[in-house]
Amino acid sequence: GTVLDVGRKRRTIPPAIRRALAARDRRCRFPGCTARHCDAHHVHHWVDGGPTRLENLVLLCKRHHRAVHEEGFTITRGADGVVGVWRPDGRPLPASPPAPHWNVGPGDVRAPLAPSAARLAAAGIWIGPHTATPDWHGERLDVGWALDVLRDRPVGAAPGGDVSAEAYVGM
Repeated sequence: GTVLDVGRKRRTIPPAIRRALAARDRRCRFPGCTARHCDAHHVHHWVDGGPTRLENLVLLCKRHHRAVHEEGFTITRGADGVVGVWRPDGRPLPASPPAPHWNVGPGDVRAPLAPSAARLAAAGIWIGPHTATPDWHGERLDVGWALDVLRDRPVGAAPGGDVSAEAYVGM
């Protein structure tokens, strides 16, 4: 078995506990936050005697980890595993509703983007996990070219749009 409790021996989170924590929480536990790159936070702070064990840890993104340590928010974790977040004034921060269903695959009519996805699919355009991934491989930017393009662009014109000669800046 993998050790998921090192007690008070160390504050840092061993890899086995970190993996179990990531599998359990999957994201920041602050209501409404969906950040996936998170810190492990001791619910009962280690400096105050809290153990380094899975049951005493939650994932928090950097922003919300700072909110707990610097702004006075409090995290609790009940015996049933329910995480509570409390404002600095002691009032509970309500849990957020589940995130909307964002699958934009063809035929998924429940998705908010389904009409757009259907229209794009009909046009032969597929939105996938790498749609917004650029083809840039780290080459140096030709600053002169970029400035020329920006300087010569017509005022108020959409990229690639046709406009009259009077619309050009500086002409």
